[in-house]
Order: sequence, then C-alpha cells, then structure tokens
Amino acid sequence: MTDGKRRVALVTGGGKGIGRAIAGRLLADGFDVVICGRNAPAEPPSHEARAAEFEACDVRIADEVQAMIDRIIARHGRLNLVVNNAGGSPEADAATASPRFSERVLALNLLGPLHVAQAANRIMQSQPEGGSIVNIASVSGVRPSPGTAVYGAAKAGLLSLTESLAMEWGPKVRVNAVVVGLVATEAALDHYGGEAGMKRIDAMLPLGRMAGGMDIAGVVSFLASTDAAYVSGAKIAVHGGGERPLFLSLAQMNGG
Repeated sequence: MTDGKRRVALVTGGGKGIGRAIAGRLLADGFDVVICGRNAPAEPPSHEARAAEFEACDVRIADEVQAMIDRIIARHGRLNLVVNNAGGSPEADAATASPRFSERVLALNLLGPLHVAQAANRIMQSQPEGGSIVNIASVSGVRPSPGTAVYGAAKAGLLSLTESLAMEWGPKVRVNAVVVGLVATEAALDHYGGEAGMKRIDAMLPLGRMAGGMDIAGVVSFLASTDAAYVSGAKIAVHGGGERPLFLSLAQMNGG
C-alpha cells in the first residue's frame, strides 16, 4: 500500500481445510488476515509471529455479515481482498432431501458468498485501490454431482454469479473463481475410503495426486496480486488435469 499499511484480507471458513491454507499463504504474502466461521479454531492460521484474527459469523445471515465487515473496517480502515471459501454439504439423495436441507445448502454455498461479496463491494468501491473477490467454487458445479446435487447446483450458480459481478462491479472490483477439484483435506481419509481409496483417486488424476490446500492457496495468491490486475470474471480450474472418464478405465480393463 502507498501509505505503508498492510493489505487486509477476509477468508470465510478460514479455520480449517482449504481456507486455513489460504489464510496462511496470505499472511506469508504480507496481508493482515481475518477469518470467520461459526466457531473459532483451536489455533488460528499463522505465519512466523503473525496470526489471523477471528470473527464469529454465520455467512448465511446477511445482518451478521454486514456487522462483521463493519468491525473489520473499524479496526483496519480497509478491505482489499475477500475469499469466499466457506461451503460444503453432506451427502443426500436428491429424491428425498428435505426442503430445509436444500435451503441450508443453497444458503451456505451461494447466498452466503453473495452476502459477503455485497458487503465487501460497498467498501471496495469507495477505496481508491478498489479490491478483489475470489470465490472458491468446485468441479461439482461443472459436472454431475450425484449425492450432492444441491451443492453442485449452488456451485454452478456461484460460477455464474462470479461472471455477473465481475461485469457489474468493474473497474474498481475484480471478481474471479477457483474451480477446485479433489483435495486431500483432513477429512479425505474417511471420505475417500482410507489410504487405499486415496491412492486409487490419485492414480486416476493426470497429475498423479489430489490437490493439497497450498495448491489452491497459490492460485488465490496470484489472483490477489498485481500480476492478475487484468484478470476478472475468470474461472480457473485447479483439478490436476481433470477426472479420468470411467469409460476409459472400463475400456482398458476389457482390453479396448
């Protein structure tokens, strides 16, 4: 910053998984980082002697989001970057998922990012340097997502929202999305069937492994940098080359 103050970043859901990796990378990049969630992590993300600040906030509730942004501005006087990372969904059969379940998944994965983006945009539009918003999307939004159909639909909506907001809010605010593939997070062992299951998934991917949190964090770091000053409305796929179609594996098994 020209006034010598650090840039300020907000990472929703920044206490664990991908969000924690992103928060740590942004601290290393020199940002003052705020993370938010419903519950504080046992230890906040940190880098050397600096740690992220925690804000209690349910991003599904617009009033809570606005109050959080107001507190960040009161402390720091600016907001340069928002990473909409909070999201996820348990598995559920689309035929029997309750209306309440579907509404909560949509609220967390689509409306929450919109609430945060709107509140951040109001600040960023008034800043001489503008700002940047990065939405963490998913391959579930660009291919079928059986078992998490509502989540996939929400992430597809988030990708559409990214492009629309980039068009509406430029030139002051850049809005981009990271389309995340399979990631080896803390819950991956259980989710993918243990070490053997993870090895099968690794072998299916062109780059030979699932992503780590730092793979996603590096792309967010780029999108937040001046190197990406002309990147807006982009959907950057970080999926290791994509998932191998099942029919190719079946053809190999059958000697095709």
